[in-house]
Amino acid sequence: MKTLKIASIPGDGVGKEIMPEAIRVMEKVADVHGGLKFDFEEFPYSCDYYLKHGAMMPEDGMDRLSQFDSVFLGAVGDASKVPDHISLWGLLLKIRQEFQQEINIRPAKLLKGINSKLANPQDFDIVVVRENSEGEYSSIGGRIFHDDNEIAIQNNVFSKRATKQAMNIAFDLASKRKGLVTSATKSNGIFHAMPFWDEIFDEISAKHPNIKSESKHIDALAAYFITHPHELDVVVGSNLFGDILSDVGAAIMGSIGVAPSANLNLNGKYPSMFEPVHGSAPDIVGKGIANPIGQIWTAKMLLEFNGEANIAEHLLKVIEAVTADGYQTPDLGGKYKMTEVTDEIINRLGK
Repeated sequence: MKTLKIASIPGDGVGKEIMPEAIRVMEKVADVHGGLKFDFEEFPYSCDYYLKHGAMMPEDGMDRLSQFDSVFLGAVGDASKVPDHISLWGLLLKIRQEFQQEINIRPAKLLKGINSKLANPQDFDIVVVRENSEGEYSSIGGRIFHDDNEIAIQNNVFSKRATKQAMNIAFDLASKRKGLVTSATKSNGIFHAMPFWDEIFDEISAKHPNIKSESKHIDALAAYFITHPHELDVVVGSNLFGDILSDVGAAIMGSIGVAPSANLNLNGKYPSMFEPVHGSAPDIVGKGIANPIGQIWTAKMLLEFNGEANIAEHLLKVIEAVTADGYQTPDLGGKYKMTEVTDEIINRLGK
């Protein structure tokens, strides 16, 4: 019997509602397939925790999380309680950086039965590979002077090692898919970092002659996600560009509520973290209409990374069968409650 130890962090808002739904599905998956068991432990790290303790997690929080195979996160942030930069840096980014989760993977795929926001979306299936540890999301910089003379300086950090790592993963993924890698750049406006990025992309591209490669400026590429998403395959971007593009990808999927993501540690020293793309959505808390698919699809990615690819693919097929038959929450134009969608997924897993 294989046991996966999972640290679950429901977090804030709808994260507390969708996490139990995803865990119900995961336990059903384990029951149906056999040979697999989940050992969940829940951690209360959240904005409510911050209000009580003055921190998003205790001093030994990272040590405790490091004992698990994976971290399963719901949603973080509630600006009405804690400023977003505090909740983000105190929990989500803290885990990403201290656990060396240097790669973020975000699929953007049109699930069967879901109406895209696009007039003619065709069938698109994109994976965004985002460098997750440096780039624009650096804490290097500061603020000086006061009043109208105040200046904020933000330094971007791009290392060759981390940039090459993201690009190598993108090309590896493309070799198993349609065979195209698109690089998100802005070398016509960002003077140092983006020409550096482009040079490394050209270097990696030359090592993969059987895979097509192209570079597009971030503004044009964002528009391309809207006008020609079916022509894209694997997109690789910096921390900021990857973040933006993956949210655009989530939007064209019909709702950000269905989009999953994975923050991967590749050296085996620390656990990886899996989280849906959506936020805590405090405006719909308690209404029972939060979309559980983002969290459940994220569970599929957790299974896949932990060596259970066949089980993961079965789960995704069941999710698609459910959406194809119209079991959708209001954000997708449907009439079903969160628990009803989950119940139908569980029901079909058992067949």
